Amino acid sequence: MKKLIIIGLDGVPFGLIQKLSSDGVMPNTQKLLTLGIFKKMESTIPEVSSVAWSSIITGENPGSHGVFGFTDFRPFSYEIYFPNFNTLKTPTFWEKFNKKSILINIPSTYPVKEMNGVHISGFVSIELVKSVYPKSLIPKLKEMDYRLDVDSSKAHSSMELFLEDIEKTLNALISTYRYLWENYTWEIFMLVFTTTDRLLHFLWVAQEKNHKYYNEFIRHFQEIDRIIGEIANRIDKDDVIIILSDHGFGNLEKHFNINFFLKQNGFLKLEGNGENYTDIGYETKAFALDPGRIYINLESKYPKGSVPLNKYEETVKEIIDIFSNLKIEGKKVIRDVYRKHQIYNGKFIEQAPDIILVGNDGFNLKANIKANQLYTKDIFTGKHTQDDAFFFINTHKNSIPEKLSVCDVFYIIEKIINEKIL
Repeated sequence: MKKLIIIGLDGVPFGLIQKLSSDGVMPNTQKLLTLGIFKKMESTIPEVSSVAWSSIITGENPGSHGVFGFTDFRPFSYEIYFPNFNTLKTPTFWEKFNKKSILINIPSTYPVKEMNGVHISGFVSIELVKSVYPKSLIPKLKEMDYRLDVDSSKAHSSMELFLEDIEKTLNALISTYRYLWENYTWEIFMLVFTTTDRLLHFLWVAQEKNHKYYNEFIRHFQEIDRIIGEIANRIDKDDVIIILSDHGFGNLEKHFNINFFLKQNGFLKLEGNGENYTDIGYETKAFALDPGRIYINLESKYPKGSVPLNKYEETVKEIIDIFSNLKIEGKKVIRDVYRKHQIYNGKFIEQAPDIILVGNDGFNLKANIKANQLYTKDIFTGKHTQDDAFFFINTHKNSIPEKLSVCDVFYIIEKIINEKIL
């Protein structure tokens, strides 16, 4: 029986995987890349893991699968909630095709559900008992010191402790993959490394040879490459391997605070202590959620809605104009501005943000409602990028779209299954 193996490297951009492979840091990956199709892939908008992985596993855009970000508003309110796997409105590939699957560390699949195989959810997972199916696997995971995620808070006090935690998290993930590979039967095996994303957020600059943590940066990718090589050596010649990322990464210079800018320009008025979305006042025309989602405060949609339907277009155009021309220190802040109907479709489009911004090089978009300055800089040196995820498949037999997006991955998997490769 032929098998499908999917390896995710969260946040790793096309250019970085290309460079590390050609420079000899990832020789096993480089060897694989010569055996199939390796190309750049577009992520979702916004380019965050919860949206991108939801699109990868369902083949749908947020307007259809219903996940627009790590947070969202409850209907007809300013109350925030955190979408999870139960929010997803369209079936995943393992639900639709019901192939016996092993799924390890896929972001935004918490809490897990009963399925044909084994499922350990990834970021954001809260309780181990709701992160594992079947639950009988939990004692073994504890024995292997399995971690649901890296403790990123350690980076703020000690980069050494953070790197140590990354190593322990990676080692536990590797032990878990080996145990499940060897002790369970399966047709599809999917493993996602999210330590890459954590490393790139804090140490994007460490890929430079003179950086203090260059060796640790390189060693992490060498270890992942070793596992890629190990998996490649375990499979039969006709098995299919897909290696991919959900979004790219780039240099971060400034965090740009959208809600502060909206306040500065008279679009957002806060009442009370002004620290929560429930403090939005009646004079508000627009407000934002991370990373660049702007919502018009419509009379018909929000408790303190101030914008009548006949003023909607005028308000949208006004906001698009000010963001399109925005510069800080001579640099353009926003790369692209979209209206929701330009990038989303499906029956959940009305819950979508009205305007979606994509940050330009160096600018990370934030929407902290409490922000009291236009931009900030902190410990992070890397930010998500939208147009440079990567995709690899170890065959030339499958036709891959010329302009590839994360939504296409599901249909590539479907084609593999329908051609009875599995």
